[in-house]
Order: sequence, then C-alpha cells, then structure tokens
Amino acid sequence: MQPVTARTAEISSCGRYRYRLTREWSAELPPATFVMLNPSTADGDQDDATVRKCIRYARSWGCGSLVVVNLYAWRATSPRDLPADENLRVGPDGDAWLSQAALDALDADGPLVAAWGTHGTEQRVADVLTLPGMSRLSALAVTRDGHPGHPLYLRSGARPADWSPRGVR
Repeated sequence: MQPVTARTAEISSCGRYRYRLTREWSAELPPATFVMLNPSTADGDQDDATVRKCIRYARSWGCGSLVVVNLYAWRATSPRDLPADENLRVGPDGDAWLSQAALDALDADGPLVAAWGTHGTEQRVADVLTLPGMSRLSALAVTRDGHPGHPLYLRSGARPADWSPRGVR
C-alpha cells in the first residue's frame, strides 16, 4: 500500500473554517471526493477517525487521493457545536470550495460522495444541490429518512451508488 505523500488543509485565516482537506498517495489516479457535514479536528497534519475511514474507502475504489469538503465549513467536533446562524456555519467561501471540489471530481472522473449523515438542514442540502457539479452526488448508504450515511458508521466494503434526497430534487 502506497503511503500518503501529500497532506493539505485549506483553513481560513481566522481558523474557524476548514474549506478543504486532501490526502494523496498517487497523483495518477482520480480522487475520491466526500461532501461531509462539518470539519472536525483533522487538519493538514493530523487525521481523525473519519478521514482515516474515508482514505480506506478511496483506496479500495482504486482512487489516488481523498478530498473532503463540507456542507458547513465551521470547525466543530460535534454538530451540536455548530452556530445557529446558517450563514456563519457555511462560511464566506464555503460554496465556492464545494463547487470547485465537485467540478474537479467531475473532470477527474472520480466519485463524488454525499456523506453528511442526518444533520444537514433541508434548505442547505437544497442549496448545495444547485451548485455546479453537485448533480452527480452518490452515497455509500441511505438512512431511513433518505439522508446519506456518514462513512464512520458504515461497513467497510460500501461503494458509491446513485443518490437523490427525498423532497429536494
């Protein structure tokens, strides 16, 4: 197994937002891009349990890197720690980073995986789905209520499958 050779995290100058996290082990292979809920403690150097699991998924799919972006760019270890103000949660550049990640995944023909679990608001999900490139979102699993499953809580062999949120499209 090739080691991770490049680690990046795009963090705002104030430190409150993480817009993108990447881990690369092979530049020749497409990235696996995950759209999650909000960034936790993982940064340019340290991986958390979710990032480690997503790396395992990406490797098993034949991808050469992991890209993580989020519905909300606000850094918090728990969804309950997110600010009540939706705009504050998203961050001033959140949509631009989401859109760019989706377009990059499309250009590279890599999977684009919805993976935010049950805490994304219906309006935020609807807004994200209008961003360029987001129409090809897939999911590893779907909850009873139609939300994309969070990778940390899913079986290891899961693979991306077509997904469309209920009542949004």
